[in-house]
Amino acid sequence: MSSRVLLFALLCSLLSAPAFAQSGNPADAKKSYVHKLQLADRVRVAIYQEDDLTTVARIDARGMVNLPLVQEVAIGGMTVPEAQDIIQSRYREGRFLRSPQVTVSVEEYAPREVSIQGQIRSPGRYSLPTESTFTVVELVTKAGGLTDIGKGSAVVITRVMPDGSKQVFTVDVDSVIKGKKGSGKMDDNTLLLLPGDIVYVPERLI
Repeated sequence: MSSRVLLFALLCSLLSAPAFAQSGNPADAKKSYVHKLQLADRVRVAIYQEDDLTTVARIDARGMVNLPLVQEVAIGGMTVPEAQDIIQSRYREGRFLRSPQVTVSVEEYAPREVSIQGQIRSPGRYSLPTESTFTVVELVTKAGGLTDIGKGSAVVITRVMPDGSKQVFTVDVDSVIKGKKGSGKMDDNTLLLLPGDIVYVPERLI
């Protein structure tokens, strides 16, 4: 292979690489955001050269959208590429279309809020950024920080799952702020908040 061809191949690989991969900065990779379709997101589902099958609908409380021919398809909690793949499979497996090319886009995002209560200076509900991540530490900072008696080493996050069950996490916010790794099993630096999360800062016993 000639040097000119090798140079061209190298240039193509650099241009196609993700931005965080080029920078080599792990923090950039951590902050990269991939939206997962939420309940009440309004989505547009289009199929190439099948204009009559285009649908705009909200994802219902069960994570479903109702589409022509295939009817209900569960896409809640999926990324856009995952949703496109499952919808394409449904049209193929139902023998409605031989090689469907599906495009899913979010026309309107559902409200994305979390709440923080307890020993925090400005408790209440806060909106999550639409297209970026948001950590527990960032929420604590946005809410004015802990009170003088707030127990930052045991901040509790309660998350309601789609099936109605609850998951509870405890985050050592103090250690994260000081640049230390949390003492729990989970990496506190990468615990990202999801819509509906409830954050509680307990009182520190004096």
